[in-house]
Amino acid sequence: MTNVWFDLAEVSVGQHWYWNVGPYSVHGQVLITSWFVLGVIFLISIFGNRNLKSIPEGLQNITEYITEFIRDLAKTQIGEHEYLKWVPFLGTIFLFIFVSNWSGALLPWRVLELPNGELAAPTNDINTTVALALLTSIAYFYAGISKKGFGYFKRYISPAAFLLPINVLEDFTKPLSLSFRLFGNILADELVVGVLITLVPLVIPIPIMLLGLFTSAIQALVFATLAGAYIGESVEDHH
Repeated sequence: MTNVWFDLAEVSVGQHWYWNVGPYSVHGQVLITSWFVLGVIFLISIFGNRNLKSIPEGLQNITEYITEFIRDLAKTQIGEHEYLKWVPFLGTIFLFIFVSNWSGALLPWRVLELPNGELAAPTNDINTTVALALLTSIAYFYAGISKKGFGYFKRYISPAAFLLPINVLEDFTKPLSLSFRLFGNILADELVVGVLITLVPLVIPIPIMLLGLFTSAIQALVFATLAGAYIGESVEDHH
């Protein structure tokens, strides 16, 4: 029975290079690109903040701008009293998706050959986007329960008990919509660019790639904004 659940839990789109970790198989190419993305974020954070100045310059300008942007986003979505402790979570989600999407739009991952499958942005793999969506779900359940205790679940019978199935279904559809929206947009963008580069190698794909950069940034913003909105909804006081 356990094996059945593991089979159902794994969603595969396309070919993958599998690594065996104990009894489990993981997508090796996704781990490689995810480590690259995390490395980029780590290096920018280290070099941008290792010599802080009262008048920021260089990379410090970028890191401070991103921090202020995430703080404003969290404050808007979650509220003045609760937002500060959620800035690291929303910032991590936003930066990981943003750098992942841009790496897929800018870097020629497919030039590097693998034994099986091909390299692409981590968010091009549905397992990554589902994991991010489930982390968001865990975060807003934690936010609501930590503030209201088990009284948080009263929201399922508000404003009337007969709405219980609809309210429960809503919480199940939130991670589904988050994951499939991000996955679908990034996969479609990379497929379109890949086909155009094959057909017309030089000039025509450039505007599409620029559009891809814009939509990639928008997808990161949408995901982080919705994550903040869900957390804000769970900690909101209903009178």
